[in-house]
Amino acid sequence: MENWLIDAFLRTALSASFFVCCAALAVREVHMFQLNSYKPAAHMKWLRRTFSDYALRRAPIIPILAAPLFDGWQRIPLDHIFFSAICALLPAALFTVSAYLNLPKPAKKPLVYTNRVKRLFVTYIILTLAALTLSFYLGAAGQCAALAAFALAAPFAILLSNAINSPVEKNINNSYIKDALRIMEDAPRLVVIGVTGSYGKTSVKHFLTKLLSRKYNVLMTPGNYNTTLGVVKTIREDLKPFHEIFVCEMGARSRGDIKEICGIVKPKYGVITSIGPQHLETFGSMENIALTKFELADALPEDGAAFLNFGDEIIREHVKESGPRGAAPRPAGKLSFPGLPRKSLISYGVGDYEAEDVSVSRGGASFSVKLASGETADFSSKLIGAHNVTNILGAIAVADFLGVSADDMKMAVRRLEPVPHRLQLIDRGGLTIIDDAYNSNLRGARGALDALALFDGYKILMTPGFVEMGASEDEYHYKFGAYAASLCDYVILMGARRTKAIREGLSANGCADDKIFTASSLTEAFERVSSLRTEGRRKIVLIENDLPDNY
Repeated sequence: MENWLIDAFLRTALSASFFVCCAALAVREVHMFQLNSYKPAAHMKWLRRTFSDYALRRAPIIPILAAPLFDGWQRIPLDHIFFSAICALLPAALFTVSAYLNLPKPAKKPLVYTNRVKRLFVTYIILTLAALTLSFYLGAAGQCAALAAFALAAPFAILLSNAINSPVEKNINNSYIKDALRIMEDAPRLVVIGVTGSYGKTSVKHFLTKLLSRKYNVLMTPGNYNTTLGVVKTIREDLKPFHEIFVCEMGARSRGDIKEICGIVKPKYGVITSIGPQHLETFGSMENIALTKFELADALPEDGAAFLNFGDEIIREHVKESGPRGAAPRPAGKLSFPGLPRKSLISYGVGDYEAEDVSVSRGGASFSVKLASGETADFSSKLIGAHNVTNILGAIAVADFLGVSADDMKMAVRRLEPVPHRLQLIDRGGLTIIDDAYNSNLRGARGALDALALFDGYKILMTPGFVEMGASEDEYHYKFGAYAASLCDYVILMGARRTKAIREGLSANGCADDKIFTASSLTEAFERVSSLRTEGRRKIVLIENDLPDNY
């Protein structure tokens, strides 16, 4: 067999294994990039945070970089062809092993193959083929090393592909936004209500939609469609001429995000549910979070109204610091608060709409509220958690303002269902699960623990802690553990590294070490729950937060 034929065979094997490896790496990297909202800065932070995992998944490739040190397979005599093939095929085997380590695994939120993702893959494939083609101009060992370097740089190749595609993506997004703006202009009678907050906004969105639907045709943004493009997609695909109200959830990870959404939907009314350290890592400071949430209030027209949760201290302070600048008159019988110029500020939780005679139990909650007409209405709900009373109050405040009758509101509140993964009760035989697995925070976690305390039984907390808390993560985790110590009979921590500060907070506040277990997976956690002996007491499991796949 001629040397050139051997060389062609070996290089073909190397090229094929390299391409398979790059494909596996690309699927994982694009998935993570999608979870990081296609934001390069956020993705780079994620890469730094997960460097050890990055290195482990690519460890088999690293030795290939040393190939030039062993350059010489073409100088091995033909009677050593077998040895030559083994040495040459070793890099191909290592590429294959790395591809296996990076094969897609079952995900909580799988990669969505949007048109943007498909375009990203096309550009990445072109870059990969270009690197492969150029590598053939190198010697065999040089080719091995060059391909290994490209494979190791897969995350940066994805970011480069995104940068190359960015002008195209920007034009496409602008065309979608223009189309949404046109649709909104063709619906001049549509009333838009923006809902934002660090937490509680999804629940208030759902509750408000239920209450308003007693009188109006209402559209709300579905699921987690609370980004600019998510809102645009809702408008383009779901908004119909018969809709009278559009309840638009507005999420944000950085300054200007809510302002951008408001520029498209032009809300007349806005609800700010809370301000807290959610996404603190990307916002940088609590001040930035407050200013961003109040971008909704700033965008309201002169005849609009902002509904603010005055039970939230940070919201109260933000309004107080804005100074008394002549808020517009409100419905009869309402208090007056200083706030934005010439706009009505209506408070709930504390102030205009307050819950009285509140009773909260594992069966739900009941309370009474004084409405704009002066009537005091009694409400009951099967939702658990005292903070859900506040969320319902926010919906009542807006619905009352927009003329929904007391009887209709009472009926709607009685029929409210838990929003999935937000204190959702699930009965499984001898086990009760309180599913509060949506991305969490300290205040919401305390509310969930308070709800757990209402139940009779053996109380178990299962949590991986919080995310995107930046440098304050350990502080919030310690406080969480300290609060949980006296309310839980048993605590299962998901992952030792992330939950170290939670364990410290538990231990320092009286929780015995034999009442704390660290699990590496959800399966292991529930196996532990099954093995616990509770002397006949029913097991009540609070699942507090469930980390996304990029954590």
